Amino acid sequence: MREREERCIVTFRTTTGAMAMERACKAAGVPGRLIPVPRTITAGCGMCWSAPTGAREAVEKLVMEEHLMIDGIYAIIL
Repeated sequence: MREREERCIVTFRTTTGAMAMERACKAAGVPGRLIPVPRTITAGCGMCWSAPTGAREAVEKLVMEEHLMIDGIYAIIL
């Protein structure tokens, strides 16, 4: 069984927003991946970006620079 750890979760209103985040993160070298939204979080889209907590600043900076449409950023244990 995988050990639980804190993650930075970014939610989106649309799947298009989630895919735009994935493209931007891959291009910028920001770690993470798309996962289904955890049940503890509600979001308009069923996908979210999960990144290590150490990458939160890079994620926030990328969201601002690329004008990505997000719903929210959370820190949760997965």
